[in-house]
Amino acid sequence: MFDIPASALGVQSLIEASLGFSEHEWEIGWSLASSSNDSKPSRDFLQTQGRLAVGGSGSASLLCKSLTRMAILSVSLSLKDSLDSSVCSMIKRGDFLLAIGSPFGVLSPTHFFNSISIGCISNCYPPNSSDGSLLMADIRTLPGMEGSPVFSEHACLTGVLIRPLRQKTSGVETQLVIPWEAIVTASSGLLRKWGKGPFVGTYKLDVPASNTHEQLNLGSSSLLPIEKAMASVCLVTIGDGVWASGILLNSQGLVLTNAHLLEPWRFGKTHVSGGGNGTNSKTLPFMLEGTTSLGNKIESDQISQTLHSKVPVHYPFAADEHGGYKLNPSYDNHRNIRIRLDHIKPWVWCDAKVVYICKGPWDVALLQIESIPDNLVPMVMNFSRPSTGSKAYVIGHGLFGPKCGFFPSVCSGVIAKVVEAKTTQSYQSIQAEHMHTNGNFPAMLETTAAVHPGASGGAVINSDGHMIGLVTSNARHSGGAVIPHLNFSIPSAALAPIFKFAEDMKDLSLLQILDEPNEYLSSIWALMRPSYPKLHSVPGSPQSLVDKKSKEEKGSRFAKFIAERKDIFNDSSHIGKSGVVPKEVIPSKL
Repeated sequence: MFDIPASALGVQSLIEASLGFSEHEWEIGWSLASSSNDSKPSRDFLQTQGRLAVGGSGSASLLCKSLTRMAILSVSLSLKDSLDSSVCSMIKRGDFLLAIGSPFGVLSPTHFFNSISIGCISNCYPPNSSDGSLLMADIRTLPGMEGSPVFSEHACLTGVLIRPLRQKTSGVETQLVIPWEAIVTASSGLLRKWGKGPFVGTYKLDVPASNTHEQLNLGSSSLLPIEKAMASVCLVTIGDGVWASGILLNSQGLVLTNAHLLEPWRFGKTHVSGGGNGTNSKTLPFMLEGTTSLGNKIESDQISQTLHSKVPVHYPFAADEHGGYKLNPSYDNHRNIRIRLDHIKPWVWCDAKVVYICKGPWDVALLQIESIPDNLVPMVMNFSRPSTGSKAYVIGHGLFGPKCGFFPSVCSGVIAKVVEAKTTQSYQSIQAEHMHTNGNFPAMLETTAAVHPGASGGAVINSDGHMIGLVTSNARHSGGAVIPHLNFSIPSAALAPIFKFAEDMKDLSLLQILDEPNEYLSSIWALMRPSYPKLHSVPGSPQSLVDKKSKEEKGSRFAKFIAERKDIFNDSSHIGKSGVVPKEVIPSKL
């Protein structure tokens, strides 16, 4: 048996970054596992040890060491010779993963032995290193799958599963994988004694290194389409405690995000600067959960240096003399909005202002970066209706806030449902070529990709790396448990006015299209059955005769009921001392 210090340090750093914020504290273990077996030890050290020194000898360090400890078991020579695999040479966020394990141990090997689960690499630790010691995976795992091998798309060994991290309040899990090279390095050469065996090799994690400001080579053919899209997803923070995601729309620094980040009270959420992120729902067994997360306080030493731009910012929508867009004075109340851009290394922080908040049924807002860096990478859009079952990736800053220093995370899934609405006249003028044949357009996307708090304003991407939707919310059980794989996004086709406006930021009437009230769209986003216009029946029609007969029957039955009891109500001899009819006078017929 041997320890893997680098991986243990990564787990401990993630846990310690959440200390002091009860809604975002991490525990170790599966939500399905018993709290007496899993969560109590981690809960004890989180509540009693406080902020321990990284790498210290406290109980946090011991727990993380035990989590990442590995054992080597020998097998027969014949079995060892039959192994035929290689080590993954390079891994990237968004890469396919396949895990093979036996959940629930010996409970029923017939049913669970060598079960397969697939997903993708979501993120890595350290976030700015090419030698990752810990991977975060968007993959379904179950208790008993610790030690399962994880393979890449080409059957190359990527790493080994360990127990996941679990958020204390919501129960949301993030799966952890120790890279194979980290295991080989920590084994002190024990795994290299077979020479060039099937599982001995090296890999390199393809993430940006942080040493000097350098433009990412986003035009390189070696970059995956998903990687190119990541450079257009930014981190948005408000004050000291709120973060979300945003999408860069053009080279002038226009950023798209969710309105509930700025005006949470409009979407049934609590205030943005302190208190939780609950929602109010009265009719559903589960509640929509806005994914803007109240996160860790951003300390000054975690803010990267700001890259001052040589390009002045002009606000065409703030100085239009011909009835143009005027900046709403209430927007000035949103102070200290900052946007982190990841298209260069190291990333840079820029101040931003609110320029638009939708007042209609769409949960969208626009921010403007004040000092525009060079070489921004706008998102590439796809306005067509995505096919149900097609591949979808969610890119955003879910779960891990600014303090953790992560690049955007990637989660994979498919388009589960496309909810459509009738195309209004105002939409037809700007997206006629994207309309459906029946005059409808996509109004909501549902995906099976995991959406976590903090991913609000992130992008839903197709396999080509083009944006097909804006992440808006996931769902939450009324008991409090988050449902990451039940989530809702605004299709790009519905946001066509914003993308059209972003081309030159001059035609302000385009934004007014989004502000138009629409009861049907509002009911869709409230997860309520859409209300249809009430049809007035024609006198003499069969339906009107049925309705009339029904009303007459109801009236006749009620009149008969009153007539039978008229004498009883008028006879004062049956009235008790309290002035009410005694129970024995009128026997119940129910």
